[in-house]
Amino acid sequence: METGFSLGSNLGDRLGHLVAARHRICALPGVYELAVSPVYETEPVGVAPENQHLAFLNAVLIVQAELTPADWRCVTAQIETDLGRMRAADKFAPRTIDIDILYVDNQSFDDGGLIIPHPRWKTRRFVLQPLADVRPDLVLPGSSESVVQALAKLPPGEAVRRYAATW
Repeated sequence: METGFSLGSNLGDRLGHLVAARHRICALPGVYELAVSPVYETEPVGVAPENQHLAFLNAVLIVQAELTPADWRCVTAQIETDLGRMRAADKFAPRTIDIDILYVDNQSFDDGGLIIPHPRWKTRRFVLQPLADVRPDLVLPGSSESVVQALAKLPPGEAVRRYAATW
């Protein structure tokens, strides 16, 4: 099953955290990397005013694997913990790594804690831009428009600048 992840970091060695998360995901048995976007530097969205200066690095990773959404939730949470992510009451608090599961094949999944496709994928330029680089024509379940069409509909504002073409 094709699975798409959004990776983000705004603390410490941001690029190093993205690389480590990518390597950890791709090192899992039966996981094959299909595509990886460039890395973008993005302004924080939804963060407290005192954290506005902590820009994110964001990228998208696409893999092939036979893991379920629930399996991926466990795996990604462990990788986040291993890479120093500290859980806080503020879900937008700064973090060494954030791994969001954007989609798992053409599945829709909602167990009350995990929703697939990610419920805010269409509203975030920091997700849509890198996803459009690797899967522009992808139409996710519940949507009638492709990734590139959703990106074109976003209002201007949120800054997204290419940071690294390869990583």
